[in-house]
Amino acid sequence: MTPVARIYLVIALLLTPLSLVWLLLGMEEIAFSREALGSAPLRLAAFLALLAWTVFGAYEYFFSPSNLRRNYPVLANLRYLLEFFRAEIQQYFIANNLEERPFSRERRNIVYSRAKNTNDTIPFGTERNLLEDGYRSLQHSLRPTHLDDSHGRVLIGGPACKQPYDASRLNISAMSFGALSGNAILALNKGAELGGFAHNTGEGGVSSYHVRNDGDLVWQIGTGYFGCRRGDGRFDATAFAERAALEQVKMIELKLSQGAKPSHGGELPAAKVTPEIAAIRLVEAGETVISPAAHREFDSPAGLLEFLQRLRELSGGKPVGFKLAIGKPQEFNAIVKAMLATAIEPDFITVDGAEGGTGAAPVEFTNRLGVPCLEATYLVSQILLGADLKKRIRLLSSGITATGFDMLEKIALGADAVNAARSMMLALGCIQARSCNTNRCPTGVATQNRALARAIDVEEKARRVHRFHRATLRAFLELCGAMGLQSPEELGPRHLFIRRNDGVHTYADLNCSLEAGQLLAGGDAPQRFLADWQAASPDRF
Repeated sequence: MTPVARIYLVIALLLTPLSLVWLLLGMEEIAFSREALGSAPLRLAAFLALLAWTVFGAYEYFFSPSNLRRNYPVLANLRYLLEFFRAEIQQYFIANNLEERPFSRERRNIVYSRAKNTNDTIPFGTERNLLEDGYRSLQHSLRPTHLDDSHGRVLIGGPACKQPYDASRLNISAMSFGALSGNAILALNKGAELGGFAHNTGEGGVSSYHVRNDGDLVWQIGTGYFGCRRGDGRFDATAFAERAALEQVKMIELKLSQGAKPSHGGELPAAKVTPEIAAIRLVEAGETVISPAAHREFDSPAGLLEFLQRLRELSGGKPVGFKLAIGKPQEFNAIVKAMLATAIEPDFITVDGAEGGTGAAPVEFTNRLGVPCLEATYLVSQILLGADLKKRIRLLSSGITATGFDMLEKIALGADAVNAARSMMLALGCIQARSCNTNRCPTGVATQNRALARAIDVEEKARRVHRFHRATLRAFLELCGAMGLQSPEELGPRHLFIRRNDGVHTYADLNCSLEAGQLLAGGDAPQRFLADWQAASPDRF
């Protein structure tokens, strides 16, 4: 028996009966003396406290499934209490400005400051170790330039596109209604309207919250075909055409996989399929909905492109593309080969990094699958360049983005624009409580609890999203100017520097690169790219 258990038994068997005797004696004194009345509450409180200790401790000592509670009845709960607040204690009192993941306090403070339009500068120099291995940096010019806001936009739409979209270089990444509250969606879309940038719907479909404020939308379609599906879960062309015709829908994005849980399906429990969710997703209310790991409308690279072409025609020629997290490079090469074989090209490709976030994902998938955003962006850009397709297909990069430098390094490695999700949530008031999967988000952002979601003032938070977007895009353009560039189009891998133990190198120095059309020429391409290219087939993934 542990010392704590012995203490419990002493209290339970000795002090609790004594407190009862004390209470009863006190009641007898009160009957004879009104002066004794003042001690009654104290005696009663002592008895009730000891009684609660005894009963609660007895249950834990004899019946608790917890080992700790059996050996340390009652007192073991202090450990669980502290553990319950561990994340908050770590965040507020222990972690320094650079330690936390995925967003450090420094990054969060930048987002908060820019969203609030307050001072976003830092005093007394950097806290980062500029000499650590892997540190990324830029080189400035003694002839800086000024880039106006026109450089913050890019036209998306290839030769087959009839309704090209003039997009911002920074947009809101995919987050569905259901994962985020209605008020959060309203604020994000209003912010997009104020700033003239795009808001990706996520695979949950176009909801009433997405269309109320007239912000530009990228309609994402996942393997569940939510918003454009038949009763059996297959694609419904009529439903798609109806929603794709909305003026707010500027682009269509077909999701193949996402960084946080690539090649993993999903399940929406019946309890969460409310009549509102059912109407948005075109499913039956009160029934569990399964999103398969892969699409059922095609099973080959050529089939993927034919499906994209179908979406383009049904949408009236709006830009269509696909989103994927890079896994096996050979499979992306197969898609590119299919583009050449079918003469069907997407208008854009969105690359999601393995560090991407989601409301909930298996830890093995989040930690161990997929290629990080910078590597994936560079790989996709180089393959498109080697196949002589880069100039016609826009590349969007979706990874952790909180600053202008985060944008710049992705664009330097081949992206044309950048999508951000979690930093937009921070602009809404998210505090990185990491409770997105509990429906108890304390700020009302990632929850369907209306009592919590009411905390979001839509108009105010929309202005914060707009200000964060504007300040981050401006910081990106100022960095380009500090480097002496005339346009972001000049950015390339040679502009991004990485420190190694043997000195400082450019990203281009450390990685193989391709020339335009080099993969089509055959054997003179670098072996890193050539082996996957030769092994790829347009007929199979």
